[in-house]
Amino acid sequence: MLELKGIHKYYNPGTVNEMCLFQNFNLTIDNGEFVSVVGSNGSGKTSMLNIICGSIPVEGGQILINGSDITKQKEFKRNRRIGRVYQNPAMGTCPSMTILENMSLADNKGKVFGLSRGTNKSRIEYYREQLSQLGLGLEDKMDVKVGALSGGQRQAMALLMSTMTPILDEHTAALDPKTAELIMQLTDKIVKEKNLTTIMVTHNLRYAIEYGNRLVMMHQGNAILDKKGEEKAKMSVDDILALFNEISIECGN
Repeated sequence: MLELKGIHKYYNPGTVNEMCLFQNFNLTIDNGEFVSVVGSNGSGKTSMLNIICGSIPVEGGQILINGSDITKQKEFKRNRRIGRVYQNPAMGTCPSMTILENMSLADNKGKVFGLSRGTNKSRIEYYREQLSQLGLGLEDKMDVKVGALSGGQRQAMALLMSTMTPILDEHTAALDPKTAELIMQLTDKIVKEKNLTTIMVTHNLRYAIEYGNRLVMMHQGNAILDKKGEEKAKMSVDDILALFNEISIECGN
């Protein structure tokens, strides 16, 4: 279970540009939930992900994973329990290393390496099996450097490597429509098979409706819509667009 309790986040504190994004913000995500997060620019979507991952600090409140307080934990330590896939396919993998070496790094995440070899040969067949699930033929390119792969192939690898506790930061935004569809299908398949707790930020309202079992809409640092299960299943893209338009009119846009 992931819990955000009483989160306070200010940008540019003590200056004329001071802005309070989150004020006593609360959100609980149960184990195994796949949450799609939508909202306009500046609504707090990516800031929430950064707070969870430890990329930015908070001025108040608590972040807990299964009851353990990680609020003051460094980002690299949180990465042992949290996997993140970014918009840019280049950010989730190491381009100068081979597919095998990248898979080995992900496999050993959070473990003590010591002076042992970085690649365990007994795990190679396991890596092949994992890669074969992607249906991209990467299991036959284990010695190919990741930098030589297409953006879609790299993003698929990053997704697979992050499957401890995925946080998906608009991970299809930089891909062409056909590749984006493939990555979303792979995302859904991996999340369901591994029963992962997942947060996906997206600007694609159709993806938000079609994927996941919970939908959260952010606005000015608040969750103004939170639907799960049957309630989410009954929602349509038009429902979300109507809420976006309502907000836009209230804000004078």
